[in-house]
Amino acid sequence: MIQLDRVDKVYNQGRHNEVWAVRDVSLELATRGITVIKGPSGSGKTSLLAMIGCLARPTRGRIHLDGQLLSGLPERFMTRVRRATFGFIFQRFNLIRGLTLIENVMLPAYPLAPDPRELHERAMRLLRQFRLQARANNKAEWLSGGEAQRAAICRALINQPRILIADEPTANLDSHLASELMELITQLAERGSGILISSHDPLVFEHERVARVVQLRDGRVCD
Repeated sequence: MIQLDRVDKVYNQGRHNEVWAVRDVSLELATRGITVIKGPSGSGKTSLLAMIGCLARPTRGRIHLDGQLLSGLPERFMTRVRRATFGFIFQRFNLIRGLTLIENVMLPAYPLAPDPRELHERAMRLLRQFRLQARANNKAEWLSGGEAQRAAICRALINQPRILIADEPTANLDSHLASELMELITQLAERGSGILISSHDPLVFEHERVARVVQLRDGRVCD
């Protein structure tokens, strides 16, 4: 269970350009199934997911995962929890140009110093699972939109995370690719992964396999 207790996130606090991205959010979120954080652009969805995934700290409030306080951990321990617990699919996928597909997929695992042969085989298993093995040695910029989408999922799964966080994953996809992405995410949920998605796309938050939708507006929960 992920628990948020009166969480705020303020950027540029005390300055003339201060922005309250998240305001007084208290939530309990399951670590299995698909949960969607719904809201318009600027509602605080990305900031909320960044704090849950240990990419950012709350300005105030606490975040717990299965009873462990995440938001107060020293940076090195927070980094360790993030790498071991969460996988991330970013809005623009963030594949690195100039690197091959398999190099992109393996990249998040390098700081954990796994055996190189085992890591390569783990990456190839993921590429086979998502029908990308024939493109393993192609540069990232040569991939089609659908291939880049599946590559981003492989990269998010390379450290075998418990929870997958996807930030507006369909924002730059057409309806066909968005539907395909949701089918892949549904398959992951059926295998036991927890999925947290931020989106204002009806194809996402109205999907039949979504277990819960949490609505944000102006940084506040309004469901």
